[in-house]
Amino acid sequence: MKTLLEQFKILLIIAFLLIAISVNAQKAEAPNNIYDFGANINEMTLTIGGILVVATDDGLVGIKPSQKEPIFTFNIFGKLKPEETEFVPNSPYIVVSQGADSKFAGLTKTKRAVIDYIQGNVIFNSEDDNWNQIYTCNVILPENKLIVSGIQKEGDKFEKMTPKVAIYDLSSRKLDYSFFLDKPGRVGIAKDFSVTGTPLLLKDFLIVPTAQGLLAKSSTGEDVWENKVKGINWMVADATQSEIYAFETTTNGKNTRIHKIGKNGEELWDDDRKVQGNVSNFEITPKGLAVVSDKNDGGSSSVFATKNESEIAFLSAATGEDVWDKAPKTKGYVQHFYIQNDGILFGIQQGGINKISFDGQALFKKPLKTGENIMIMAETPQGLIYITSEDANIVNLETGDQVWNKPLKYKHSASVASTFDSDNNRYLIAAEDVLYSIDGDSGDISELAKTDFDEKEMPNTLEIKNGNIFLGSSQNMMLLDSKGKQVYHEYFKSNSNSGFVKVLAGVVAVASTALAMSTAARAGANRSSFGNSNDLSSYNSYGKEAKLASDMFASIGDASFKIMSQRFKATAATDNTQFILSKLDNGAGLVVVDKNTGKVGKEILLKDKKPEYKVDEFGGILYYKADKSTINAYDLKQ
Repeated sequence: MKTLLEQFKILLIIAFLLIAISVNAQKAEAPNNIYDFGANINEMTLTIGGILVVATDDGLVGIKPSQKEPIFTFNIFGKLKPEETEFVPNSPYIVVSQGADSKFAGLTKTKRAVIDYIQGNVIFNSEDDNWNQIYTCNVILPENKLIVSGIQKEGDKFEKMTPKVAIYDLSSRKLDYSFFLDKPGRVGIAKDFSVTGTPLLLKDFLIVPTAQGLLAKSSTGEDVWENKVKGINWMVADATQSEIYAFETTTNGKNTRIHKIGKNGEELWDDDRKVQGNVSNFEITPKGLAVVSDKNDGGSSSVFATKNESEIAFLSAATGEDVWDKAPKTKGYVQHFYIQNDGILFGIQQGGINKISFDGQALFKKPLKTGENIMIMAETPQGLIYITSEDANIVNLETGDQVWNKPLKYKHSASVASTFDSDNNRYLIAAEDVLYSIDGDSGDISELAKTDFDEKEMPNTLEIKNGNIFLGSSQNMMLLDSKGKQVYHEYFKSNSNSGFVKVLAGVVAVASTALAMSTAARAGANRSSFGNSNDLSSYNSYGKEAKLASDMFASIGDASFKIMSQRFKATAATDNTQFILSKLDNGAGLVVVDKNTGKVGKEILLKDKKPEYKVDEFGGILYYKADKSTINAYDLKQ
C-alpha cells in the first residue's frame, strides 16, 4: 500500500501534467474570425490594400479582418479562371474579364466588371451598361478613370453595330462621356475600328489607338484630329502634353517602332524609328530620348541566354535619329537604369556597371566588372555603392574608379542582406555566413561576426534596432550588439513539407511598397533618380518607400485610396515582429517572435503538414485555409 506521501507525489505529478497539457493547448489560439464560403476555395490573393480576395467555385469574395462578414461577394460571372481576374497594381481595383479577347470580340459575347475591393462595390459591370462586346477595359491612374471600348446595345440598329468608347469616373462611379469611333450607318465598305492598345488620356482630349489609326476625341465626342499610324500598343506624352510618343510592337514581336506625334496630330518625324525587341524603359530627357529594349531570339527565355540582351539607344527628340555613333555593349539585360545630370548610368543583370554621356562618350575609364545580379545601386557621399550576389564596392560616379581599396568578395549567394549603420558610420553586409563591417570613410573591411544559421540558411533581413543589429531568415533570428557580440540566436525548425508556402509569407510588405514605387513612377514621381547622396535613407529605403506610397495614394483623392494611404502611413506590424512557419509539437504552426528579445509571443497551430496561408505583415494578420471552404483569420498583434 502506498504511503500518503507517495500518493501526494503522484497527485502532484498528475497536476503538473494537466497544467502542461493546458498550456500546450493554449498554443492553438482561437481565430478572431472564421469565414465559411460554402464553396471550394481555389486561390487566395492578399491585396496591397490589406483585403484578402478569395476565388471560390462561385466567384470572388473579399474579407477584411475587422469585419465578420465579407466586405464583398462577386458571383455574377460564376467561377473565374486565374487569368480572368486582374488586380490593378497599386489600386483598390480588380478587373474581371470573361469571353474572348478584343481580336475576336465580334464572335462571342464578352463581359467585364470592375470591383473596388476596399469599399466592396462593383463600380462597373458591362451587363448593367448594355455592352455586348468589350474590346478593351483600362484603369487609368492617377486620373482615376476607366476607359472602355466595344459594342453597346443602345440606340438604333446602326449604333448597336458601331464601336464605341466610354470614359467613367471611378470616384463618382458615373459616366463622364462616350462617343462612337465611326459614324453609325456609314455607307461603304465596313472598316475595322477595334482598339489596339491603351488609350492616352490628356488634359484636353483622349487619343484612342485603333486598327485604322490614332483618333483624338474631345470630351463631347467631337473629332480633334486623326492620324493614320495604325496598331499602336501604348503611348506617353511629354510634360507639356504637346508631344506624344507612340509605340508599335511588330507582329512577330522582335521589334518596336516608335512614332512621334504633335498635339495637332501631325507626325513630327520623317519616319518612325525601329529598335530591336520590346521597349522596357523609355525616358524623355532634356538632351533626347533614352530607350532600353530587350531582345529575345525566340528560343530560351533565360536572361542568361547569349542572344537575349538589352540594347540602349539615345534618339534625337527633334528627328528620332540616333545621337550615338555606337551604342554601348550590354552583353546582358539592363537591370538598373538611371538618368543623371551628366549621362546615363546602368547596371547589367549578368554583371557590370557603366555610365555614358548624352552624346555617347564613356564617362567611366572602363566598364566596371561586378558579380551577377546587382541587388542594390544607391548613391552615397563617397559615390555609388553596389551590392551583387558575389561582391560589393563603392565607385566614383565620375570616373568609375573604386573607392574601397578592394571590393568585398564572397561566394555566390542567392541572399545578401545589407544596411547602413548611421550611428557608427558603417555599412553592414551579411553574406556567406559572415557579417561584414565596412567603414563609411576609409572603406576598410572587417568581419564583425559569424551568422551560422541552422538549415544552411543565410540572412535575408538586416536591420539596426535600438543600437543592436538584427538578422533574420525564414527559420532563424539573431540579435548582435554593436560590436558583433551575440545577444540571442533563435532557431525554429522548418515544417518539412512546407517549403513552397513558407516563401509566400514574409514578402507582403516589401512587395507592396515595390509595387507602389512602380505606380509612383508612372504618376511622374522622380523615376530616374535613385537617391540623394547626402541622405542614406535612399539606401535603407523601406520607410521612405512606404511614405512615398502613402503620399501617392493620398494625392488621388478618392475614398478608397485614402484608406490605402492610411495603411502605409501607419507603422508596419512587422517593425518589431517576425512571423515564422515552424514545426511545433502538435504539427505545423506560425510562431510570432519579438525581434528585440527573441521571445515567442504567440504560437498558432495550423494542423496540416502543408498549410495554405497568407500573412499580411504590414497589418499583422494571418489568413489560414482551415478546410476546403473555410478561412480562419488571426490577429497577430494581440
